[in-house]
Amino acid sequence: MTQLITADLVELDQNLGNSPEDVIRHLAGRVAANGRASEVEGLFTDAFAREQKTATGVPGGIAIPHCRSAAVTEPTLAMARLSQPVDFGAKDGPADLIFFIAAPAGADQEHLKLLSKLARSLIKKDFTGALRAATSREEIVELVDNALADKPAAAPEAAAPATAAATGADAGAAGAASGAPRRLVAVTACPTGIAHTYMAADSLVAAAKEVGVDLQVETQGSSGAKPLDPAVIAAADAVIFAVDVDVRGKERFAGKPVINAPVKRGIDEPAKMVQEALDAADNPHAHRVPHFGAEEQAEREAAEKGEHIGQKLKKALLTGVSYMIPFVAGGGLLIALGFLLAGFDIALGTKANDILANNSLVNLPDGNLALYLGTVFFKIGALSMGFLVPALAGYIAYAIADRPGIAPGFVAGAVSGFMGAGFLGGIVGGLLAGYIAHLIGTWSVPRWLRGLMPVVIIPLLASIIASGAMFLFLGGPIAAITVGLNTWLSGMSGASAIVLGIILGLMMCFDLGGPVNKVAYAFAVAGLGAGSATNQAPWQIMATVMAAGMVPPLAMALATVLDKKLFSLAERENGKAAWLLGASFISEGAIPFAAADPLRVIPASMIGGAVTGALTMAFGVTSQAPHGGIFVFFAIGNVVMFIVSILAGMVVAALIVVALKRWAARKAVDTVETVPVTV
Repeated sequence: MTQLITADLVELDQNLGNSPEDVIRHLAGRVAANGRASEVEGLFTDAFAREQKTATGVPGGIAIPHCRSAAVTEPTLAMARLSQPVDFGAKDGPADLIFFIAAPAGADQEHLKLLSKLARSLIKKDFTGALRAATSREEIVELVDNALADKPAAAPEAAAPATAAATGADAGAAGAASGAPRRLVAVTACPTGIAHTYMAADSLVAAAKEVGVDLQVETQGSSGAKPLDPAVIAAADAVIFAVDVDVRGKERFAGKPVINAPVKRGIDEPAKMVQEALDAADNPHAHRVPHFGAEEQAEREAAEKGEHIGQKLKKALLTGVSYMIPFVAGGGLLIALGFLLAGFDIALGTKANDILANNSLVNLPDGNLALYLGTVFFKIGALSMGFLVPALAGYIAYAIADRPGIAPGFVAGAVSGFMGAGFLGGIVGGLLAGYIAHLIGTWSVPRWLRGLMPVVIIPLLASIIASGAMFLFLGGPIAAITVGLNTWLSGMSGASAIVLGIILGLMMCFDLGGPVNKVAYAFAVAGLGAGSATNQAPWQIMATVMAAGMVPPLAMALATVLDKKLFSLAERENGKAAWLLGASFISEGAIPFAAADPLRVIPASMIGGAVTGALTMAFGVTSQAPHGGIFVFFAIGNVVMFIVSILAGMVVAALIVVALKRWAARKAVDTVETVPVTV
């Protein structure tokens, strides 16, 4: 097995910078310089992204930045003892001992176990004391090798071979004065599953042992996990979840009092978490792990109590839009293919239905295969688009009332379509159906009736009330509003259409995939089904939204080419990827640039997006596809001006951001191509 650490991977008493970013970048450079990573920037990017999720500083002046990365060629440990400590987010202050763990994306289990074992050793004061007293790199390597070779005692292994566990004997001795010891179980897990998972487990065990509590931990880490014995779980008074990811097999703990916290708290405050678990065990009103069913729903509702009504509405609407998009995407592209093969007149009158009713592959209309296949594509797409409003309403209701809300929501959406209320009616019907289904679900009913509630009672009553309200009171007024809106949009031309394009362009570039961007996109997608050969305004809006959303990543990619020195190495690498992301209509490709320099990137992007939005409206560009960027060119009308509009906005935004970075006051960026490594 390859040695995890060598003397060349150790830095002693060096000043590696003032921030975690500086230290991680330097250690990533050392790993790469020793031939253990294919590139510095890829390793640094993965490690720093992990650091930003959860700070890796732990009590005792220690930090353990770590990651799995495709750039790593063999499992590696780099260590630095800093002359100037750096704050890695630990509560007790900056860290002077830094262990950088770099694991390949597909690291083998034996290496991962060794890396995890090292992380557990770092909570031992004698080990960290020896590291601080070491006088040479070779001595550091020897200390680490000894820690990795030290096999665990037999007793803890017997209690829980793949877990950290306090022995019953120790806990029993400590609790002898008060009878049998209290029993707790815990699960620890972090996104990477290399360091924090195991350190939290050992910290909790040590804290429990000090107060005479029998604690057994299931570590759901990268080196594998052995589930706790069901008998151990059954005997536990409470459970601790110190996790940053979902607990696997959570239903095993159903009904147990539970303490939930991030995995890092298990390292920073293990004694407090143990005491909180003991208090929860004695509290009949303590929060408990839900039984998966009604109690799971109750837990979800409790977690959402802190959300105000605006947040709940936004979440429900975006859920509906996200589930609706596949129907629109598939349907829109199929309709576009149908028009490409059979012409626009296939949508007029009953022509499509007549061809499908009277022809087949062996009886082609006028011997025209393209016409027949185009008709088939058009009809499939039209049927798919027919689900747009019901799907929107159904999944809005689902977001509010879970599965019992789906059927009432779909029915309310279908009623909206029948009455001509369009996507506005679908939104109202979905919200109404969802809240009614949610309200009915809170009723207290006899046990014999509970099983019928989600599959019969709730769908039946919610459908009657929500769809009845749409027929009797709401559908007509909403249909009138929809007709008025469609008439207004269809009549937009000249200056008014350009103003709408500017507004949509600004919205698409304001937060790069955030709520404002999503509102503009949802508006375009929801109206797409109303487009036709005689009413192309919805298609124009869709083209405007898509074109403007492509501008920010493309502009940032161009800017990194125009003046490389204004951008860091990481930004220049992101710029290469941003070409494809922008061309694919993935606005989020500009987020790394906006996060690093929002006051220059976002205004520049918005101006470029406004230019593109105005031009696409002015040129009457249309899109029957809701996504795909330049790759759905066949679904775009006036595709040449579509491209021209995007290029214009891209150039404007790129020039503005370059100008702002050159002449507006700014903090200098690091443009060093390589990371110097002291050997």
